[in-house]
Amino acid sequence: MMDELVCFGVTDRGLKRENNQDAFFIGRLSKSILVGANSLDLTVDSRLFGEIRGYLMLVADGMGGHAGGAKASRMAIDFLIDRLLNNVHWFLRFSPEAEADFVKSLQALLVETHHQIQAEGRRDQSVSGMGTTLTMTYTVWPNLYVLHAGDSRCYLIRDGYVEQLTNDHTMARRLVEAGGIHPKDAVNSRWSNVLWNVLGGKSQEEIQAEVRQVKLHPGDRLMLCTDGLHRYVDNDVILKTFDDCESSEEACRRFIRIANDAGGEDNITVIVAQFADDFSRQGEDPQRQVDVRPTDALLPATDVSLPATDRPSR
Repeated sequence: MMDELVCFGVTDRGLKRENNQDAFFIGRLSKSILVGANSLDLTVDSRLFGEIRGYLMLVADGMGGHAGGAKASRMAIDFLIDRLLNNVHWFLRFSPEAEADFVKSLQALLVETHHQIQAEGRRDQSVSGMGTTLTMTYTVWPNLYVLHAGDSRCYLIRDGYVEQLTNDHTMARRLVEAGGIHPKDAVNSRWSNVLWNVLGGKSQEEIQAEVRQVKLHPGDRLMLCTDGLHRYVDNDVILKTFDDCESSEEACRRFIRIANDAGGEDNITVIVAQFADDFSRQGEDPQRQVDVRPTDALLPATDVSLPATDRPSR
């Protein structure tokens, strides 16, 4: 499929987990009108759509037991989408002042989502302490906004280079930054499983909503993924996979296979987005589709209590 943006997402249970606590979402933003009574031969209750104004992608990695983790990741995405649709001015032509307000609204939105998940955990003791990572991108060409908490990741691939656009909110990363451990030792450190910043959980500290803004170039690629993938790949593997694959779909499925071939210890979720070399929103066809095909139907969940900010051993 040819498009200004080709996007594909896959989630997989992995080889060791009984269910899938990851979640993801891909969507296009456009203005619409719900048709009412009219004399124009338009079907009542049908919709008229304007041009695509932006692209939204989210990945979330739940924790806190089978039932809690699955519920937290899906609740985070559901709540964010609802608030984004009804409270955020997505279609604003940004001025510096408006952009600053937009970033603040994203941060406030993540804090609100955090409080909602904590409140649900207090209401339903079977999912007490549940939490989730959340990495979200919003693209209104050429501006990319990344909203993030936890250790899922967003990568930018450009001109043969890979840049991680998010920080891992783990204790291992804090130790690296403090000089306590070498960066190469962080992946295998026992502290790599401990998150200090997630949505929900039992911590009484306020969540820190990380936001990053990037100017995109034609031909750029984005990859969002949970730690079930990125623990097994470095920048060289990411570049080689993109070089070897002819489509976003092929790249996603190759990444899933790489993670499972390396052990598949965790759930695996990946989204790949490719901007065309001549990308321009002008003349974009609003009927073109973004392809989203989960590979793993989510299994019924049962609760096993785990600390919300301590992942199972890998």
